[in-house]
Amino acid sequence: MADNAKLQVAGKDVEFPVRSGTIGPDVIDIRKLYAQTGNFTYDPGFTSTASCDSALTYIDGDEGVLLHRGYPIGQLAEESSFMEVAYLLLNGELPSGEELDKFTGTITRHTMLHEQLAGFYRGFRRDAHPMAVMCGVVGALSAFYHDSTDITDPHQRMVASHRLIAKMPTIAAMAYKYSVGQPFIYPKNDLSYTGNFLRMTFGVPAEEYEVNPVVEKALDRIFILHADHEQNASTSTVRLAGSSGANPFACIAAGIACLWGPAHGGANEAALNMLREIGTPDRIPEYIARAKNKDDPFRLMGFGHRVYKNYDPRATVMQKTVREVFDSLGVNDPVFETALQLEEIALNDDYFREKKLFPNVDFYSGVILSAIGFPTTMFTALFALARTVGWVAQWNEMISDPEQKIGRPRQLYTGPTQRDYLPVGKR
Repeated sequence: MADNAKLQVAGKDVEFPVRSGTIGPDVIDIRKLYAQTGNFTYDPGFTSTASCDSALTYIDGDEGVLLHRGYPIGQLAEESSFMEVAYLLLNGELPSGEELDKFTGTITRHTMLHEQLAGFYRGFRRDAHPMAVMCGVVGALSAFYHDSTDITDPHQRMVASHRLIAKMPTIAAMAYKYSVGQPFIYPKNDLSYTGNFLRMTFGVPAEEYEVNPVVEKALDRIFILHADHEQNASTSTVRLAGSSGANPFACIAAGIACLWGPAHGGANEAALNMLREIGTPDRIPEYIARAKNKDDPFRLMGFGHRVYKNYDPRATVMQKTVREVFDSLGVNDPVFETALQLEEIALNDDYFREKKLFPNVDFYSGVILSAIGFPTTMFTALFALARTVGWVAQWNEMISDPEQKIGRPRQLYTGPTQRDYLPVGKR
């Protein structure tokens, strides 16, 4: 515990405890601020406010650090698997071989959806956005799985967590299949989590689907890199919804709705569209010049990050992965070369270095997903699939926190003061 913070308000001196985490900035505990001073703090976007205690994920944006339960994201993406990372986030430690087998088996046995949900899909228009479908289907899960909605029961919370992680690939794959008019493909228990998703998305009943191990590994890495990212907008939405006691399926549906926003989950699609607009490497100087021109609305998408003021630690893994995927699939796409050369130019340009506009994870992930065969409308759905692990872990942590209260932000009121009602004829 650090020293107290002292504040003077209207001539009155008050003190607030300063709390220290294991790493990262100290926080000033202002829970008694209103009681002691009659004032609130004003922090739009909550960018200077710690909303909770959490032992899950740590980010140091200035140094380009991302840790899950203390493990660097680069090590996890290179050495681990998505199932291992899911276990780590949920349970706090990496699993033993026996624990991993048991956890993977549990998730595998929960991958099928209630058959009546297939009819639920057919209620959507054929051209519905996959995120709209996922919001609806995930929200509807609570109507089908009543035996795991009691948030006061630790066992039911665990079952709901496993169901959400297991069923999200099936839900996302079915959303894609419905959009292209192909039959749903049921899960297959002898495949990995990611291999199963690839088969359910791209397989057809007419022939056996063979999982490409390079593509499988690449997508597994993308899932790891998107598994959790501290108290971002969608995670905070899940926690806020959960603070009211809402069931876990409703909370995750709320997270999906927030993630759908282009400022949050749509960045990799925007980055890919920008690379396609540039087209070929020879046009890069023209677009670099436009990006530097304050009067030009063009912006380089996939560069810079709200949190990271250094190189995004996730982008390093993605740069290597994109080359592996292109080589394996034999893709000859000028977009890839454009991406590589644009990154090299930007990293060596004083303008971008001074403004710390480094490539982020979205700069490469969209290129990889497109090469695998996913349409841009599925990019955010894949993000939601991966982030479900983080949402579920954060929700469980919140429910278990004895200090947790229902979320109730305050405001700075700027509307009219009290006034009397006038009958319509006198207005």
